[in-house]
Amino acid sequence: MAPLKKIIFALTDIVCVTFALVASIWLKFDSLTPAHTQYLLFVIPILMPIGLAVFWLFGLYNRTMRFISLPDMIAVFFAVSCFSAVKLLSIYFREGFPSLSSVFAIDWMLCLIMLGAVRITPRLLLSFIEISPLRNMLFTKTDKAYKRVLVVGAGQGGETIIREIRRNMNLPIEVVGLVDDDPTKLNQIMLGVRVLGATEDLSKIVAEHAVDEIIIAIPSAGGSDLRRIVQQCQNTKVRFKTLPGLQDIISGKLAHLQLRDIAIEDLLRRAPSEINISEIAAYLTGKNVIITGAGGSIGSEICRQILPFQPKALLLLGHGENSIFNIHQELQRNPALGNTKLIPIITDIQDYDKLLKLFKSYKIDIVFHAAAHKHVPLMELNPEEAVKNNVIGTKNIVEVSHLTKVERFVMISTDKAVNPTSVMGASKRVAEKILKCYARRSSTRFVAVRFGNVLGSRGSVIPMFKQQIENGGPVTITHPNMIRYFMTIPEASKLVIQAGAYGKGGEVFILDMGEPVRIVDLAEDLIRLTGLEVGRDIEIKFTGVRPGEKLYEELLTASEGITATRNSKIFIAKPEEVNEQVLLDQIKNLVEAAHSANAASVIKCFKDIVPSFSPNRDMIYNKDKQERATSEADVVKLRVLSN
Repeated sequence: MAPLKKIIFALTDIVCVTFALVASIWLKFDSLTPAHTQYLLFVIPILMPIGLAVFWLFGLYNRTMRFISLPDMIAVFFAVSCFSAVKLLSIYFREGFPSLSSVFAIDWMLCLIMLGAVRITPRLLLSFIEISPLRNMLFTKTDKAYKRVLVVGAGQGGETIIREIRRNMNLPIEVVGLVDDDPTKLNQIMLGVRVLGATEDLSKIVAEHAVDEIIIAIPSAGGSDLRRIVQQCQNTKVRFKTLPGLQDIISGKLAHLQLRDIAIEDLLRRAPSEINISEIAAYLTGKNVIITGAGGSIGSEICRQILPFQPKALLLLGHGENSIFNIHQELQRNPALGNTKLIPIITDIQDYDKLLKLFKSYKIDIVFHAAAHKHVPLMELNPEEAVKNNVIGTKNIVEVSHLTKVERFVMISTDKAVNPTSVMGASKRVAEKILKCYARRSSTRFVAVRFGNVLGSRGSVIPMFKQQIENGGPVTITHPNMIRYFMTIPEASKLVIQAGAYGKGGEVFILDMGEPVRIVDLAEDLIRLTGLEVGRDIEIKFTGVRPGEKLYEELLTASEGITATRNSKIFIAKPEEVNEQVLLDQIKNLVEAAHSANAASVIKCFKDIVPSFSPNRDMIYNKDKQERATSEADVVKLRVLSN
């Protein structure tokens, strides 16, 4: 509340309290005697400052009258009750006063009514204007024509949209109706707006009411429900927008009323993942935390989500100066920064000596290892680089963490590490094995978290599709049966941080990725969301499976089982046996092959370490083999769901 408004409300309260005290004596005795007047002249100058102090202590002048609600009225109740107790005591300060004890029940009631009325009246007047026809009369149509809007969702989201539109009288928008699939809401009126039908009636309602735009106001809607609603909206041929999803609102990325176009990520939306704040805070708050690959998609999001837990220091380690600069600048502006010290570090995880010096200097407690080469086709062409970064780099970070007695180490892994057909997948599987070896003999809790594709990451399929659509097509897909699991970057990062709290050492955590998505369906949805037609405006072209690429990704090997955790979306893979000495010898051979830039030797070494590695470097697709892999993946999926 602005200072001037506080003064006005304080003066109003003084008038109300004075009137209530005088009126209560008058109502009790039918008149004011000289003794009453003497008492009032004595007590009012004393009680008014006390009353204002009491009201200030109860926060009555720090509340927005426009949004007054039940908690605010409860505060008024307690403030008035406390002040009445002070007034009751005042009658004993001076002998000869008539007994006024019974007056204070009336005084308390009048004070409560009057102070409450002063505060709730502005809200009632605004609400009346919002739902009354006066709103349309007060708005002048001379400059702009009304936009006739239909709101999908007669819940809290719809209510918020209607209130905001009517609160801003300069908006040339008229809400003509609501749509909701709950049959009990049909023909009900919310804030003066009628529920006209269900989403299946959208085309009919749009035509009958000359609707110009549809607003989807269901932040809690899942991807499948939103996909169905979007299809109905597309049939109407009018523009449509949406409120942000709950995940975006909770994370603070988007404001509740920030309308935007439907994004492909919305159609893959899942219910927000639950995490245990206290468990995470217990291992992050006040600690020195380092994130490798901090400028990447996952690394930067982990930084954002860790910051509210107030680590002592957050070290942002990366090889690319631009990405580290950008995330460092962003975090410096983050309101959650508090006393956390941000330290940007440009270095290569292949530089063992630099890492060791770094970890000793900053006394690192927690490591999130997100640095990795991830692009499958590029690593097929440069297998030695996958070894240097994903294997040697990981081994360096792990060794340094072990030597400096880091408390916890969480590595980002991938579903491509399961029965790998690519160099990238094989390199991440080797990295998982390295963690398992060190976990046996180290005080550091080494864990890996394995999951599939994330939406919107740099170089991923969705940004590529968007660019191709902007260029007029074609949208290129390697195979019509290509299937992938998808998860949003914020959800994946949140579950990675939660998994770090569960780790005891040596676990490979598996994230439940939900239902698999056909890439061709994803491309078609993206084309339609831009207002174009598949085939007519934008062509989809199939280019053939690339080296190292699978049609179907798997989260578990056939020999791995899973164990549930306290979080329904996090599982633990059955541990595999690893002979440490044999593994270290094999890695030594792999490193030598990489340094000699001998691709064939690198592939052979990978096969020695990961027997399930089936390199697909000649772009030959074995249909029978893929069908068997699909069958195994379906069995694994059923196992995950059954648990």
